[in-house]
Order: sequence, then C-alpha cells, then structure tokens
Amino acid sequence: MPAALITGGTTGIGRATAELLHARGYRVAVTGQNPESLARARRELPDDVLVVPADSRVMADTDALMTTVSDRLGSLDLLFLNAGIFRPAPVADVTEASFDEQADVNFKGQYFTLQKALPLMNDGGSIVLTVGVGARRGSPGATVGAATRGALLAMLPSLALELAPRRIRVNAVSPGATETPLFDKLAVPQSRRDAMRARIPFERFGSSQEVAEVVAFLASAAAGYVTGQDIVVAGGYGLGA
Repeated sequence: MPAALITGGTTGIGRATAELLHARGYRVAVTGQNPESLARARRELPDDVLVVPADSRVMADTDALMTTVSDRLGSLDLLFLNAGIFRPAPVADVTEASFDEQADVNFKGQYFTLQKALPLMNDGGSIVLTVGVGARRGSPGATVGAATRGALLAMLPSLALELAPRRIRVNAVSPGATETPLFDKLAVPQSRRDAMRARIPFERFGSSQEVAEVVAFLASAAAGYVTGQDIVVAGGYGLGA
C-alpha cells in the first residue's frame, strides 16, 4: 500500500486530501498544531490515519515526526507540503513577529520538512507543494503571505531537476478562493466575497475536495510524466482582461 504524509492535514484541503487518499488505499499520516483540530481529526478520521502534533517551525518536532513516520509507515510515496498560515496586513502594519511567523511556517518549515523527509521518499514518488494564486496575482495586504508561499514556487524548477534522477516528481497546486476553515477565519466581509466571486468565471468558490482531487492526480501514476508544474485550481480566476 502506498503511503502519504500531509502537513497541515487536520483541516481544510489537507484533511480532504487525507480522506480521499485513505479511501483510495493509501496509508496516511497528517500533522497539525492546533489542539482542537488535532482532537477532531483523531475522532473523525479513520482509526488507521496517523495524526501527529508537529510545529514545522520547530526542528525537533520535524525530527520526531520523521521518526514516527519511519516507524509506522516505513517509507513515503507522497509528501504533500500543505501547512501554512496567512496574516493579512498592509505593509505599514506588518510586524517583525508576523513576518517571521509566516516565513517560518510557510517556507522555512516546509523546506526543512522536505529535507528531512527525502530519505524516506521512495524513488518514483511525488512531492506536492501548496502555493496558491496569490503568489502570482496581487491582493492588498497579502505581501508577506504571497512572498512566503511564492518562495516555494520559486524553488520548484530547481527541486524538480535535482530529484529527477530519482524519478521523484515535484509539482505545486495553487488553489484560488476555497471554502476552508482558514478562509472563514479571515472573516472576509460579504461584500468582498461577492466581489471575489464575480471575478471567477464559474461564479463560485472552490471546495477542499476539488483541490484534493488534483493532489491525488499528481500523486498517481497518471501524472507520471508531470514534474515542475504549478496546477491552478481556481475556477478560471484571472483569465479575464
């Protein structure tokens, strides 16, 4: 049975992906750091899904995570680097603490999780990075979030080339506006939601399950000749003039 590790896998897109992959026969491990989300995931996900508390900013947590994954799953066929945070603020209001937190979670934490997971990756496996349309298309207040997620996109071609000798494919998925707990936490006013929806040709927000289907495709043999790509899942957002 193939095995997958999903960071930020207790809610939203990560959790939807965990549920989908488990249903398709994967052994799955997910990480999170919010006690409530971790407890809910343990209650609601299948009993054999491994739920591991881990803060990607803490290297000791990442080391412990890899030991647990090695002991329980042995090796990995998919690494889905999905953990991330978003703290919107105008440039003038960004604090050093907020900047460091987003950089540490969205880029540094994911980078070193990848580094430490590579010895567990099977040749021919798949790595998927969550980036988001904000890395390419602007939004006021999103400078730090876009830059720290965009850093993953910037390293994508180099990483795909570096891991090609092992036939490990490296791709990104970039969701647009998606109905997730994180989106709800942003408390976007209804007028803003309506304006965002009006710019999407499909005239609706995406679902976590729709993004999960793309991740599952990138993890599968059907995507065996796809690497170094960023797959946008945004209902056509940004296509209009």
